[in-house]
Amino acid sequence: MRIALLQLAPAGSLEGNLRKGIESCRKAKELSADIALFPEMWSIGYDIYGRAADEWMKDAVSSESTFTDAYRKLAKELCMAIGVTLLEKTGEGVRNTIMLYDRHGEEKLRYAKVHTCDFGEERYLLPGDDFCVTSLDTAEGPVRIGAMICYDREFPESARILMLKGAELMLVPNACPMEINRLSQLRARAFENMAAIATCNYPSSVPDCNGHSTVFDGVAYLPGIPGSRDTCILEAGEDEDIYIADLDLSMLREYRRTEVHGNAYRHPEKYNILIDTKIEEPFIRDDRRQ
Repeated sequence: MRIALLQLAPAGSLEGNLRKGIESCRKAKELSADIALFPEMWSIGYDIYGRAADEWMKDAVSSESTFTDAYRKLAKELCMAIGVTLLEKTGEGVRNTIMLYDRHGEEKLRYAKVHTCDFGEERYLLPGDDFCVTSLDTAEGPVRIGAMICYDREFPESARILMLKGAELMLVPNACPMEINRLSQLRARAFENMAAIATCNYPSSVPDCNGHSTVFDGVAYLPGIPGSRDTCILEAGEDEDIYIADLDLSMLREYRRTEVHGNAYRHPEKYNILIDTKIEEPFIRDDRRQ
């Protein structure tokens, strides 16, 4: 399965981002991609910093807008899945959303960021309420795909839930500096869940971003190879470009069938504290106590 990470700088407007995104998807198809993934909140280029909330929230578009419909039609035209991101307008509020269209132009997944960055501008967003997994039809057969967005990555529960729902590949639109610790989080999420994780970030020309989009295939051990292998099969540079990674699904599935991570030896009956909302200690920030 060939994944195209569209590490693009925004064009400065909804119409410009639409045009540039369509052009980039066409290039991804020319590179034989099965799926193209955008960075976080592509519809507005994550342009929320330094602007009043009521100003940038007016830039939200609905999931049935001309913007999203163009990508739905494009996915069908190109026979290529597209994971496009947007500042989504709903009847209840505004959300940070990814929509995944399959190669037939069908909407297969709509996920709103659960862990919104409530310490900053994202506190005005409506958080999502669940983690979604879908079966994506590809030329190589069906693939179980889930999604999490940027800050979701910093909570191991996000990827764990996706794994428990059957995700083989997790798509992660992103908009922040991908330095050693955040890259290590992605590596850990892939390792502990025996899952592939594809992350698409903005290039370094975008404020507070630095590229380094990645794909981790989640396969730490292979027969005949001593020790562990590097699960990172792609790490982009800082520049704007379309980065391609080939994911060996047969290798991943055989690894999941025989290895010890993921759901193999969990003890969920001992994890009750994870859903206790009245935990007092340890807690660092007094302003976040229940």
